[in-house]
Amino acid sequence: MGGHTSLIYGLIILAGAILIVPLFKRFRMSPILGYLVTGMVIGPYGFGLVPDGENIRLLAEFGVLFLLFMIGLELPLDRLRAMRRYVFGLGSSQVIVTALILIGLAVWWGEPVGAAVVIGFGLALSSTATVLGELSERSELVMRFGRVSLAVLLMQDLAVAPLLAMVPLLGDQAPEGHALLIRAAEGLGALLLVVFLGRFVFRPVFSVVVSAKMPELFTATSLFLVVGTSFLTAEAGLSMPLGAFLAGILLADTEYRHQVEADIYPFRGLFLGLFFMTVGMSIQGTLLLNHAPLILGLLLVLILIKVFVTTIACRLFSLRWDVALRTGLTLAQGGEFAFVLIGLAVVEGVVSSFPAQIIFLVVALGIVATPFLIALGELAGNWLQQYVDVEPATLDHEAQDLRNHVVIAGFGRVGQTVADLLEQLDIPYVALDLDRNVVADARRSGKPVYYGNASSAQVLEAAGVGKAKVAVVTLDAHHLAQSLITLLRKRWPDLPIYSRARDLAFSEQLENAGATEAIPENIEASLRLGSRVLRAIGMPRDQVQELLEILTAEDYRLLREHVHCVETDGRTKQQLSEFSRRNQGDGD
Repeated sequence: MGGHTSLIYGLIILAGAILIVPLFKRFRMSPILGYLVTGMVIGPYGFGLVPDGENIRLLAEFGVLFLLFMIGLELPLDRLRAMRRYVFGLGSSQVIVTALILIGLAVWWGEPVGAAVVIGFGLALSSTATVLGELSERSELVMRFGRVSLAVLLMQDLAVAPLLAMVPLLGDQAPEGHALLIRAAEGLGALLLVVFLGRFVFRPVFSVVVSAKMPELFTATSLFLVVGTSFLTAEAGLSMPLGAFLAGILLADTEYRHQVEADIYPFRGLFLGLFFMTVGMSIQGTLLLNHAPLILGLLLVLILIKVFVTTIACRLFSLRWDVALRTGLTLAQGGEFAFVLIGLAVVEGVVSSFPAQIIFLVVALGIVATPFLIALGELAGNWLQQYVDVEPATLDHEAQDLRNHVVIAGFGRVGQTVADLLEQLDIPYVALDLDRNVVADARRSGKPVYYGNASSAQVLEAAGVGKAKVAVVTLDAHHLAQSLITLLRKRWPDLPIYSRARDLAFSEQLENAGATEAIPENIEASLRLGSRVLRAIGMPRDQVQELLEILTAEDYRLLREHVHCVETDGRTKQQLSEFSRRNQGDGD
């Protein structure tokens, strides 16, 4: 009967998640809150459908491992180097100062020092999942405050693993004296072993697995890697998530990173959802009713402290007031790692149950408030730009944390369209234009557009073109575009350069000047119009697409040959005739 009971509990948990979590997603609220509410509803303090969360706690712990592994996987060393000033400088300042203030308040409130340390650092962290999700939804990750917020979140993510390792040392069973030194030595040895495995073992192992051409074996290897490194660090007296985090960082710079991420992601989402449901099962929802003034007061205090500290820290790092305030409001909530950190502290006996329950509710309400805080930041930023004398942005300062971004020369109709596409995919860019009105309008919208002559090597250097992934030239004047492309190709010979061109003749000239590809506007518009006509008269969509690919193949070579009336090998007519014969009488 026990096995059947466990199966029933499992069905209840899955049914609760299926019914409740999509509702939160539909109303643009964090899925984390959906899992928490699901746990509260079905748990012992709700309807009691699942009286004991211990049955799934082991699986839930795997969610934390996969989460830390994924965070490490998203932190390649070159990304950290590019944003190191804000990641390690601004981010660490924000975490440490916020934590010290909160620790002081917790001690004043009457909490023991060990509990106060865990609470302070737990609440100093913000919700990475919620903030990045909201900024991505609003296409604001490419904006200045979005990039700074990302840098601070990266530092907070880096801090999670050592914080988790610290919690057991604060408990009643913490080792003392020489035992602590022995554990530290064992931990250091385990970390060195994980680094050695990452450098010299992981890549060859994955190479062998890939050569076997068995996708399921690759997935099994990824799972073994996460659990295996976690086991090594746990055996050395460190936390299991620390091992998973290190494994992620070591794989972040390998060619297998994206496939590993794709394989692990479903497991991470499933187990992490279980983890947050077990947290929800331990939350007494009645506390929110019985202690509403206390919980709301603590939430307000937390938001004010984090806004103040983050804003001042941003100002000390020479960021403008509007960027600083928007960053402060964006990161003002508590984060999902507070559940992980404080939940572990409860298990270790560092934090007692009642303050943990109160903190969980404060964090949950803060996550709910995140969209409103970000919207308030936008209003405050716009107000500052309009009424306060905001110092002008310096291009080299604003672009110094960028790497693998896109530089757009010209922010007219075409440049704005390219920028909109990049924003939809959260790809960072810097745009240059000489029209002060265009620049002013874009800046008011928070876009990374700057006044500057793109034909100047100094301006291009300031825009970080040497670290850019692609340059896009959208200038109207043909001679300016040609001279700019010549300069780009001469100074940065390996940089991919894409440009607009009025027609095929100009396209050829720009490509001769060094453009990787120059897109003729009139031909593109004609092909688009022609494809609509062909579809309207009944040609199947796939055949229209195939024809377009033939006409645009090899940089419009066939069209150029037709325009210049040179001798061809007859392939164009042959291909078009073949299409004509193929489509006699064809329909959709």
